[in-house]
Amino acid sequence: MTVNIETPALLFSATSLILLAYTNRFLTIATIVRSLKKKYDEAESNSILLEIKNLNLRITLIRYMQMFGVLSLFFSVFAMMLLFFEMQQWGVLLFAFSLLLLLISLAVSFWEISISVNALRLHLSDLAEKKK
Repeated sequence: MTVNIETPALLFSATSLILLAYTNRFLTIATIVRSLKKKYDEAESNSILLEIKNLNLRITLIRYMQMFGVLSLFFSVFAMMLLFFEMQQWGVLLFAFSLLLLLISLAVSFWEISISVNALRLHLSDLAEKKK
């Protein structure tokens, strides 16, 4: 199988946008954690502690999402360099590895999103119970 130098370059725009989305998720969650900590300091509540624990897990997952995304981009660039120097076999292998890292990043992202959706459903169920 031959891979041109342009093939790994295709990951640049996609990976950059994914990393931007991951960073936005991190910043949003960090803001929520800060506000929840302030609420907890004012009035200690077990539900706030559970929310902070959930958000802590999500922050950890986002860190892994970012790490695998950055590694994917790194190995994609390295693959381009190898292809530039006409080391076709090593370039293809590193590009395949960068694709695997991107898949891992996306899988962790899916896990984090599912945790987020479950947390939102829990909030909505609390509202439904209060209306009854």
